[in-house]
Amino acid sequence: MDERRLQDILFRSARARVLVVGDFVLHRRLLIDPARIEYAEESGLPAHQVVAAETLPGAAGSIAAILRAFGTAVTTLGVIGDDGDGYELRRNLRKRGIDERAMVVAADRYTPTSIQPVIASGTSIPYEHERLDIRSRIPLASSTTMALIERLRALVTQVQAVLIVDDIPEEECGVVTRRLRLEIADIAARHRDVWFLAASQQRPGLFRQVIVMSNARECVRAVYANDSSNPPLALVGQAAEQLRQRTGKPVIVMLGVRGMLVVHEQGMIHAPSVPITGPIRPTGANDSAIAAVAAALCAGATMDEAVELGNLAAAAVVRRTDTDEAPLPNQIIAMWWAYRKGE
Repeated sequence: MDERRLQDILFRSARARVLVVGDFVLHRRLLIDPARIEYAEESGLPAHQVVAAETLPGAAGSIAAILRAFGTAVTTLGVIGDDGDGYELRRNLRKRGIDERAMVVAADRYTPTSIQPVIASGTSIPYEHERLDIRSRIPLASSTTMALIERLRALVTQVQAVLIVDDIPEEECGVVTRRLRLEIADIAARHRDVWFLAASQQRPGLFRQVIVMSNARECVRAVYANDSSNPPLALVGQAAEQLRQRTGKPVIVMLGVRGMLVVHEQGMIHAPSVPITGPIRPTGANDSAIAAVAAALCAGATMDEAVELGNLAAAAVVRRTDTDEAPLPNQIIAMWWAYRKGE
């Protein structure tokens, strides 16, 4: 892409609307000052003192937030509990201009929540304690799945893309159950003017009629008995082709520092990553790439252009030095300029 085309895609993506379906998680970060430690009178155990706290939307919520940073209108469809964490998650989404009114509230579920204690003081580098995860580990009720399906059928006519985020490890315990996957495949086959993409941590091989996005390890594990964290590119390509034949749609594999791989009917494309130097913040790269690809396709980009934008967005987010979780369009353009100057 030249700069004019890149700006056109970013401009058009701000006119699109995307439905994000899947597992929304509340990230709760607790800042603990070790100098303020107290001890409980009853047990004598330490009582760590939280001096600051912040909450962010995670998993599907993180991708929704990045899409909003591009200017894309976003509607969310997931399941939360009838609890304070559910209220806080919805408040976080609304604060970012995301339409969360379609979220299903289930009284028998916990709102998925990830609690990350961070030890910090003025004299030491902050470091993280073990994370605490809260989520329901029982299968999703059939009535809740049917509520999701009914809302999905109503909302699909209002969007240019449906982005499914399958993040919960336990089978049938997250939003994206077998019943919902079957319904998504049926809806995708009937709405060919809408882009359907699925980002799956655990089960990329179970989707049909949608563009599957996964990392290299997930892609290979879905096809072969191989759990390497850094499989060779040739093996990734073979696994991606097998997934493409299963899904009937292109497969996009995120390769980290090696870029992205796209397999479709015309063949295979390896798009190298955007080289970056200096300190990096490694979190958020895959979420940024997923959001950028979806936004670009809604804006009329080709698959090659969408993947290029995905690489630029991933590079932009890991090079950020502030605390915002999403790359902004002007930072993506700046990354494009830095990349072109280095060629």
